[in-house]
Amino acid sequence: MWCEEVSWHHVGRQRQISLYHPMLYVTIQELEAAINYWRSQSPAEGEELRLCAEASVLAKPYALMIVQGAQRVPVDVLDELARSAIQKFIKISQAT
Repeated sequence: MWCEEVSWHHVGRQRQISLYHPMLYVTIQELEAAINYWRSQSPAEGEELRLCAEASVLAKPYALMIVQGAQRVPVDVLDELARSAIQKFIKISQAT
């Protein structure tokens, strides 16, 4: 699992968010907000209440952060789909 490769508790630099500079870290609060945003855009479906693709790919790193007690994670440890979902959310939330 990717969470074993990164020591999230020893991250010292602050995250930078900009439309022109890549995001370095994502906080647990941002992940939660992104999941809630994507759920509001595309509510759960079916009897099993399946999450939309964006919320689903963000749910795993969110759960791992909760279990590990992490407050933020480097964006580069997220898989490509999760990185894309969080970056889209950040751009949308910055535009509003």
